[in-house]
Amino acid sequence: MTRRYFGTDGIRGLANTHPMTSEIALKVGMAAGTVFRSGTHRHRVVIGKDTRLSGYMLEAALMSGFTSVGMDVFLLGPMPTPAVAMLTRSLRADLGVMLSASHNPSNDNGIKLFDPDGYKLSDEMEKQIEDLIDADSKALLVDADRIGRATRVESAQERYIEFAKRTMPKQLRLAGLRIVIDCANGAGYKVAPEALWELGAEVIKIGVEPNGRNINLNCGSTSPKALVEKVKELRADIGIALDGDADRVVIVDEKGDIVDGDQLMAVIAESWHRTGKLAAGGIVATVMSNLGLERYLRSIGLTLARTPVGDRYVTEHMRKHGFNVGGEQSGHIVLSDFTTTGDGLVSALQVLACVVATGKTVSEVCNRFQPLPQILRNVRYASGHPLEDTRVVKAIEGAKAKLGENGRLVIRPSGTEPVIRVMAEGDDEKVVSSIVGDICDAVKSAAAAAA
Repeated sequence: MTRRYFGTDGIRGLANTHPMTSEIALKVGMAAGTVFRSGTHRHRVVIGKDTRLSGYMLEAALMSGFTSVGMDVFLLGPMPTPAVAMLTRSLRADLGVMLSASHNPSNDNGIKLFDPDGYKLSDEMEKQIEDLIDADSKALLVDADRIGRATRVESAQERYIEFAKRTMPKQLRLAGLRIVIDCANGAGYKVAPEALWELGAEVIKIGVEPNGRNINLNCGSTSPKALVEKVKELRADIGIALDGDADRVVIVDEKGDIVDGDQLMAVIAESWHRTGKLAAGGIVATVMSNLGLERYLRSIGLTLARTPVGDRYVTEHMRKHGFNVGGEQSGHIVLSDFTTTGDGLVSALQVLACVVATGKTVSEVCNRFQPLPQILRNVRYASGHPLEDTRVVKAIEGAKAKLGENGRLVIRPSGTEPVIRVMAEGDDEKVVSSIVGDICDAVKSAAAAAA
């Protein structure tokens, strides 16, 4: 299915550049509002955002579009993506919207849409919206007496904090734990530290001074160096790094070592399996998760189902096959007993629950398996289709032959930028490095020839 606006995670791009303009945001509001407007009740949509400067512009445009087609708008202000999904359900809205480009730089932004149950939209639903974006917008407008209203939800932060706290087992508290949290100057900068403090922890906050331009800038889950240094400096028990919209998490243990999403999924899966909470006998992850995770799960009698990259695809597989734990190596972890999308804070709380319940250190809890050597490189290109080039095809075929049954190879175009991602893993790091280098060289040659 060819899509003109939507990528792997909503609509995304450089702010004030097509398609991330006020004009398109206005049309998205009109189109999505029309698609989700059914019945005779007063229709409502919730809109949240992260801390990007362009959020003000896009929020206003979306609000105008939704109200023009008869939907009441509830503005949440800066809130994590999972909070928007949760509040879409809680407020019985017909639709939820999150303005964020997640872990991307501040000049980017994006529009993520959620259905009434808090799930990201299917490809088919996005196609319906795209068709209306390009249609005659005048036909979508309602009569003057049916125009919607806009209201700011003052209790949004408190609602989400209480929700997050309730995901912890009732008898467990975080008293005695020194926690450093890096909120990436993003959407979780208020709610995440507050929730941890209310649960009894000593909380040290960094990345909590957003100015519209510093989201994800040398901070957060994609740049945890500052968090590692702070954990070591303060001899903290744990460091927690969120990304710009707080739907992913990276953990730093008391030694300053980084714990990625694969290890966190292993921790949660084993804990839930032991207590009888794990559904479907395993978890769901993407093709990017380390083969070491798959081998570890197999050793304790659990399975690993793989999907294409994107937490939306993980969630769809979980819903279809009855899993309640899934996620990505990057730290998007979906725990469907609580959430409908990745939630960095809730995932961190599940790990903290294991730490408190066992009395072990974070390094002891989170070191579940030894990852196989895995190398991921990105090759940017200006035009053309590098993966169709004969040089690239030949390099990939040679790589598969070298790896055999002792590794994996994943080559895919990014869904959000002109980049080819090349990943290989296997037992022999030298072989893996050589394979990735050969493929990247072939892609670069193909890209240069097409330029």
